[in-house]
Amino acid sequence: MVFKRLLGSLGVGGPTVDTVLDAGPFRPGGALSGQVHLKGGNADFDIEHVTLELVARVEAEHEGGESEGVVAFERYTVGGGFRLAEGEERSVPFSVTLPWETPVTELHGQPLGVVLGVRTELAVAGARDKGDLDPLTVGPLPVQEAILEAFGQLGFGFKSADLEYGRIGGTGQQLPFYQEIELNPAPQYAHQVNEIEVTFLANPGGVEVVLEADKRGGFFSAGHDALTRFTVGHQDARDWNAEVDGWVRQLTEQRAAHGSHGSHGSFGAYGHGEHHHDGHRSGPGMGTAIAAGAAGLAVGVAGGMVAAEVVDEVGDFFEGEEDEG
Repeated sequence: MVFKRLLGSLGVGGPTVDTVLDAGPFRPGGALSGQVHLKGGNADFDIEHVTLELVARVEAEHEGGESEGVVAFERYTVGGGFRLAEGEERSVPFSVTLPWETPVTELHGQPLGVVLGVRTELAVAGARDKGDLDPLTVGPLPVQEAILEAFGQLGFGFKSADLEYGRIGGTGQQLPFYQEIELNPAPQYAHQVNEIEVTFLANPGGVEVVLEADKRGGFFSAGHDALTRFTVGHQDARDWNAEVDGWVRQLTEQRAAHGSHGSHGSFGAYGHGEHHHDGHRSGPGMGTAIAAGAAGLAVGVAGGMVAAEVVDEVGDFFEGEEDEG
């Protein structure tokens, strides 16, 4: 076994740590499990705590444009209060619950370009060291997958996915960022919208589905964004193709630039510093990599090049984080 990181704050001869996650993908609101493997250094060390931190690469829009950064969005203490003897090997098993709003990183095994990680922090004798960073793979909840499948069946194509720092007003959003899944319009809507963005805000009772359309302008009018929200239960059994088609029709028929009425309540205009899209940039390197088809959105990758770019970006992210840690 290769222990990935020497705990730098403890110097040469300190413990090493390697976190191994169980096989994924994991699910929002479900269990994240695995083991933290520790190996003692050249002396005994008192392990005060072993903490896992969930991190995400997030985009932020500001007056100067757009930038990317790493946001920690959950922490779990999974062990501690023991002495790690010289050279001792010890494993700390864990099973913790992911936040319901944890973003989806893949669909049918195809990466969406969203980067999540699990960072391990060890506190030893008053010193803390972020000793390991591992990629986290998260698949959609069944109802999320059913909705995305319906978009694919209706002819929408995957464009990109990213995480945006900020809050969507009028929702029950808990995390400091939200995920946008951007779709190219189906042919029957191409004359009305440039793209549709889907955001899932899951909770124990169900999922808020926020849809936004970048609407095309007419001959005498400029284009604008239309927005609406719907609420579905985790166990809902619906004709999802008809349901989603109805949502899109309602969205595209709106005339107001902001604010609309969904099937379960209303969605107000954005508040200050909240969800907006001026100067929005597409997600990292995905383009139109995942094509739409009868089986859903994630069917194939064009030429393999884009998928490789995503893998490279994910690898660069984790290598860079570990170098900084």
